Amino acid sequence: MDFSGILTYMRPELALMAAMVIAFLYDLIAGKSARKFFNPLMAVLMLACTAACVIPFPKESGEVFGGMYSYEPVHSIIKAVLASGTLIVLLQADTWLKREDTEFKRGEFYVLTLSTLLGMFFMISAGHFLMFFIGMELASVPMACLVAFDKYKKNSAEAGAKFILSALFSSGLMLYGISFLYGTCGTLYFSDMPQHLTGSALQIMAFVFFFSGLGFKISLVPFHLWTADTYQGAPTAVTSYLSVISKGSAAFVLMAVLVKVFAPMVEQWQAALYAVVILSITVANLFAVRQQDLKRFLAFSSISQAGYIMLAVISGSSFGMTSLIFYVLVYLAANLAAFGVISTVEQHSGGKVNMSDYNGLYRTNPKLAVVMTLALFSLAGIPPFAGFFSKFFVFAAAFQEGFHVLVFIALINTVISLYYYLLVVKAMFITPNESPVAAFRSDCSTRISLVLCLAGILLLGIVSSVYDGINLFSFGL
Repeated sequence: MDFSGILTYMRPELALMAAMVIAFLYDLIAGKSARKFFNPLMAVLMLACTAACVIPFPKESGEVFGGMYSYEPVHSIIKAVLASGTLIVLLQADTWLKREDTEFKRGEFYVLTLSTLLGMFFMISAGHFLMFFIGMELASVPMACLVAFDKYKKNSAEAGAKFILSALFSSGLMLYGISFLYGTCGTLYFSDMPQHLTGSALQIMAFVFFFSGLGFKISLVPFHLWTADTYQGAPTAVTSYLSVISKGSAAFVLMAVLVKVFAPMVEQWQAALYAVVILSITVANLFAVRQQDLKRFLAFSSISQAGYIMLAVISGSSFGMTSLIFYVLVYLAANLAAFGVISTVEQHSGGKVNMSDYNGLYRTNPKLAVVMTLALFSLAGIPPFAGFFSKFFVFAAAFQEGFHVLVFIALINTVISLYYYLLVVKAMFITPNESPVAAFRSDCSTRISLVLCLAGILLLGIVSSVYDGINLFSFGL
């Protein structure tokens, strides 16, 4: 057993497991007075986990456990992005977790959240389909518990049931595809499979099953039907985590597997992605226009954003990998800012989440209205916010590989998305309301999280060193 390799390459996982143990023990032994420090403790632990991903930064690739766990420098970057996003989610969840019905389930929430993140880390670093599948299940099962966390509320229980049933079906479908790959290749190691792939009918079917299973995790059309109901019923903090962290990890894993394993079948998977990108962006935009519940609204927005992410995946290049990670980072900042505003308004207004509830929000809570506006502008890709640059890079990655018509269709859909994002801005700033949401002051952790998100929205597109740093360690076909 190469313990030096484990300590070098598996630092993020080891740090995360240590944080889980500390959270579990603190939940067991902390008294009522000490529990008020639970959220600051978790913030410090997640900050340490984020730092463990990149400090010190291993610049050489490596593997442990006989190649089942592989490390590449780009893994540290995406893990740091996901860990930082989890930190923001935990900060935003503090107000919700202080409620009487969730106060003593705080430790459960933290341990379950870190468990899902650990599974995503194993998925990202998998060099073998068995490790990949174990990581995916470790990420999915605790996530179902989180979705149904408000178990005495009908919507949350319903959302949890829909999520776990869909997750089980998609996992079974993916496992069926992996079995086809093993039958035709005789191995499950990523590095050994390309030489055995010839594009036979059975291998094409294996790819279809695998992609269908992972398409569920990313909420791509036509695998998206669970998304709106689950996002609406889950606690808002869980919805924000599901929409960004889970989606970002799955998108990265999809591209990594396509690049490492399915490279000989590039024409087949690019054709499949071509159709999925058009469907995801178009269908999601058309349905988003009709939504009044803001969580359902952002659910269809996230499906659309997943379609844009696939523009980077379909390129299959190092430029596409860089664009994907940068897009996920920018999307994380914008989407968590939007969900942060929804969560804090929901907690201070008795559960108001409809668009009509936000009419005249600027009159009573101008700062929150501005944060929401900037987040939506970034999601829509309006310059000079970071979302404009992230969309430009994924468009450029696809255009560079010859997908000109696809990029044109995506650009048209960007105009449609601008319309429905502006509907929320219109409600907050223009639409009159005789009884708007009352003025309130959000708690310290929420303010810190929104400031971090705003910094990302305003600076990530301007500070070019962020993109350059990601580009330095990306890989392609």
